[in-house]
Amino acid sequence: MSINITSKPIRTTLRESTVDLLRTAIFGGDIPAGTHLAEVSLSTSLGVSRATLREALRQLQQEGLAVQDSRGRVSVREVSIQEVEDLFEVRLGLETIAARRLCALPDRASVVDELTGRLDRLRRPESLAADLDADLEFHGTMCRLSGNQLLLQSWEGISSLARITMLAAGPDSARANMAYDRHAPIVDFIARGDAAACSDFLADHMASARDRLIESISGSAEVGP
Repeated sequence: MSINITSKPIRTTLRESTVDLLRTAIFGGDIPAGTHLAEVSLSTSLGVSRATLREALRQLQQEGLAVQDSRGRVSVREVSIQEVEDLFEVRLGLETIAARRLCALPDRASVVDELTGRLDRLRRPESLAADLDADLEFHGTMCRLSGNQLLLQSWEGISSLARITMLAAGPDSARANMAYDRHAPIVDFIARGDAAACSDFLADHMASARDRLIESISGSAEVGP
């Protein structure tokens, strides 16, 4: 397996650097879901010892990006239909709370300005990995600006699964879900302080994204080997 990465980011330890490289490759789609993370080829490709690679793989498992089977083989996590449904149920709950808190603010100008800046990034598609960053940063910013730290921590806890799910569904489905027009009304409702309308829109927003991803993932499974 060859990972095309031009430079290694500076990290405290070699293990952390290795984790970062693998995480980037998974998030960028260079290592697809279900791929066996073979120790020998990966340690050679990354220029690290197998002991360091094992530590990195354990970290990826803790983050929910990789899983180990009964034979000890580690692979990039594949997402089940049930996990997609559970993910969007939790996301809807968290982001509805965030939106309601934002709509209740007496002065929403700075919040709207920041969300508009995040939203504008969705107007300019780049690579799939960069666009996924922009999409998740928009939703994450809503949670951060809500001022509820526990809510933000909960959202950050599922953000890796959200990214893996989008990647697993394929680029067409992912880009359809990341469209600017699907997100712009959220900012408009927050600007007006209309919590009820924003909550209703988020419910439709999450349901349509969930259904699109499930359809794509189900279709991929049917035509797979």
